[in-house]
Amino acid sequence: HAEALANGTEKTLAENADKIGADVKAEVEAALEALRAALTGGDAADIKAKSEALTQASMKMGEALYKSAQAEAEAEAAGGQAHDDVVDADFEEVDDDKKDQDKSA
Repeated sequence: HAEALANGTEKTLAENADKIGADVKAEVEAALEALRAALTGGDAADIKAKSEALTQASMKMGEALYKSAQAEAEAEAAGGQAHDDVVDADFEEVDDDKKDQDKSA
């Protein structure tokens, strides 16, 4: 479980390092290193404590990612009004059956 937590957190950190603050990134990296060290030591209580610390750090990372995504969405919504590419158009629905009858008549 602790190894999977470390691997998952490491992957998330690598994929989103540019979206979180340096302080959160440093905290997650420190917690990751501490857990990896505990895993090599094999002390179950130490592994559990370091896993909990990494879980707390990754929650902060998740919160930072959420805030980043929210800010991007707000910026996109504010700027999206200027990029409104919607064009109103009139159209006429063509019924294939009616078209065939017109040709045969």
